[in-house]
Amino acid sequence: MGTGVRRRMGVEERRQQLIGVALDLFSRRSPDDVSIDEIASAAGISRPLVYHYFPGKLSLYEAALQRASDDLASRFVEPPDGPLGARLLRVMRRYFDFVDEHGPGFAALMRGGPAVGSSATNALIDSVRQAAYVQILSHLGVEKAPARLELVVRSWISLAESTALIWLDGRRIPRAELEVQLVQDFAALAAVSAAQDEEMAALLRGALHQEPAGGPFTDLVTKLLALAT
Repeated sequence: MGTGVRRRMGVEERRQQLIGVALDLFSRRSPDDVSIDEIASAAGISRPLVYHYFPGKLSLYEAALQRASDDLASRFVEPPDGPLGARLLRVMRRYFDFVDEHGPGFAALMRGGPAVGSSATNALIDSVRQAAYVQILSHLGVEKAPARLELVVRSWISLAESTALIWLDGRRIPRAELEVQLVQDFAALAAVSAAQDEEMAALLRGALHQEPAGGPFTDLVTKLLALAT
C-alpha cells in the first residue's frame, strides 16, 4: 500500500509540469477563462507556488504557447519523398490533428487571447508561420522563393489558418474534406500564379507530372475539366 507521499520535483521539472497542465487547460477552454487557481489545483500545488515559477498567467501562457508553437511547427515537417499532393495532405492531417486537440487554445492564439499585444506572443505566431513556409519550400525543392511563389505559399498558410478557425466554429464541413480541399487550394493558387509566370508554370508542371491518378492534384484537374465541358 502506497504512503501517499509526493515526490518533490526539481525546478525545471515543476516548470514543465505547470506548462503541460496550463496547455491542457488552454486547449479545452479559452485562456481568458482559465484561472491561476485552476492551474494550481490541476497541478496539485498552491496558488503561491505557481507564482514562484511564473510571475503571472501571461508568462505561463507564453510558455505554454512556446510548447504549442513548437508542436504546431513540427506538423509541417515531412520527408521529401513521393508526390507533392500526398505530402501536403499528410501535413494537413497533422495540422488538423493539432487544431482538433487544441481547439479553444488555437482559436485564442489566432484571434487573440490573454497575451494580445505581447511581442513575445506575436513572435511565436510568426515563427510558426515561418517554419511552415520553410517546410513548404522544402517540399517544392526550393531554397529561395521567387516573389510569386512566396506569395502563393504565404497566402496558403494564411488560408489554412482561417479555414481551421471557421471549421472550429461548428465543424459543419467534414474535416477530411477540408484537408483535401486545402491541398487542392494550394494547387489552385499555384495554377493562377503559373498562368502569369513561366517559372511558376515550370514548378507546377513538375509537381503535376509526379502526381498519380486519384491524387488530390489530379482529382482537382479532372473536376475542373468536367466543369468546363
